Amino acid sequence: MLDVNILRQNVQLIEDTLKRRNNTNIDLNRLIQLDEEIRKIKAKIDSLLHTRKIISKEIGSIKAKKGDSKELESKTKELSVQIGNLDDNLLKKQDEFLSIWLLMPNLVDSSVVYGKDESENVEIRRVGEPKAYEFAIKAHDEIAKSLDILDFDRAARVSGSRFVYYKSQGARLERALINFMLDLHTKNGYTEMFVPYIVNEDSLIGTGQFPKFREEAYNVEEQFLIPTAEVPLVNFHREEILDESMLPLKYVAYSACFRKEAGSYGKDVRGIIRQHQFNKVELVQFTKPQDSFDALEDLINQAELVLKELGLPYRVVMLCSGDLGFASVKTYDLEVWFPSQKRYREISSCSNTLDFQARRAKIKVKSSKTNYFPHTLNGSGVAVGRCFAAILENYQTRDGNVKIPEKLVPYYGSEWLI
Repeated sequence: MLDVNILRQNVQLIEDTLKRRNNTNIDLNRLIQLDEEIRKIKAKIDSLLHTRKIISKEIGSIKAKKGDSKELESKTKELSVQIGNLDDNLLKKQDEFLSIWLLMPNLVDSSVVYGKDESENVEIRRVGEPKAYEFAIKAHDEIAKSLDILDFDRAARVSGSRFVYYKSQGARLERALINFMLDLHTKNGYTEMFVPYIVNEDSLIGTGQFPKFREEAYNVEEQFLIPTAEVPLVNFHREEILDESMLPLKYVAYSACFRKEAGSYGKDVRGIIRQHQFNKVELVQFTKPQDSFDALEDLINQAELVLKELGLPYRVVMLCSGDLGFASVKTYDLEVWFPSQKRYREISSCSNTLDFQARRAKIKVKSSKTNYFPHTLNGSGVAVGRCFAAILENYQTRDGNVKIPEKLVPYYGSEWLI
C-alpha cells in the first residue's frame, strides 16, 4: 500500500507509475475526490465533537448550581445524531476509498526500464555455457516418462490437469533439492521456517496478492491455500513493532504452493513447468529503508548461488515496467536454460517492495528517533520443480540416464539418477 500523502502531495508520481505499468484500471479522480470528502467529514466530526464537549461542560456547571439544562441536553442529543450520521457516511467513503486504494500498485523505481511487457525486459548477464549434445536430446517430461519417475496420468485421475506424482527416484531427487537449497541458504544467514499452508484474507492483502489476484487463489471457506511462502513469511510479523536492532531479518522456507493459473490455458501443458501445486524455497528479508536496494543485490546473489552450485546455465533479467509485479518497485528474474526448448525459463524472481507490504500488513520498526515502516524483499531460492526439470534436461546422457550434479550427490546419495 502506498503512503496516502503521495496522492495528496505528488499525484503526478502516481499518474506516471500507472502509465509505466500500462495500468488503466484505477479511477484516480475518484480517489482524489474521496480523499477530500473523507477529510472534510472528519473535520466536521471533530468540530461537532468539540462543540458537544463544550456544551457538556456547561451542562455540568448548570446542574452543579441546580439550574435547568434541558435545552442544552437536547442540543447534545441533536449533535450526537449528526455525528452518528457523519460516522456512517465516513465509513462508506473510507470503504470505497480502500477498495480502490488496495488495487493501486507499487511505484516503479527510476532505474527500471520502461516497457509494455516481458518482450522488453533487459538481460543483465549470462552465467554458464549451455552444453553441446552429440545425441538427440529429450524434454524433461520424456526423460521422466522413460525413467518412470513422474506420473501425470494418475495425478490427472486423482486431482485433474496440472498435477503430478513424483515417484521413487523422482521423489528422492525433489527431496534432495529441497534439503540442498535450505542448507545453502541457512549457511548464509537465513533463518529456516516451516510455514502454514492456509492463510486468511488479511494475510494475502498484506503481501499484495489480494484483492487483485483473488481469483487465482484456492479457497477453503474463508481461508486460502498459499500461492507462495512469501505470504506467511511476511505476515509472521503482521501488526507488530520490531526493534531496529533486529534488522535485517532473513527468512527461508520450503513450501508447497497452490495457484489456479487462470489465463494460462494452452501454456506449458507438458511437464512440470506450470502446475497448480508445486514446491518452492522462498527467501524473505526485512530491512531498513536505506538498505533495501543493497539487500536486493544480496537476494539475487543468494538465489544465483543455487544455480551456480548445481552447474546450471542461466541468465539474469531485469523486468521492464510493464512486466513488473503488483507489489514490486524493481524485480530481477533468474532464468535457467532448457536445452529441449532452446531458451531460458524463469526459475526465480527477486523483488524489492519498499514499504508497500509493511504498510498493508501494519508492520513497523521502532528506532531511537521514531517508528517507521521497514522495507521487505522476496525471492525464490528457487522453484524446486523447475530446477528438477532443468537438471533432467541439462544432465541427461546418451543412454537415457541423468547424472546428478556434484554438489547434490551428498543429498541424493548417488552420482546417477537411476
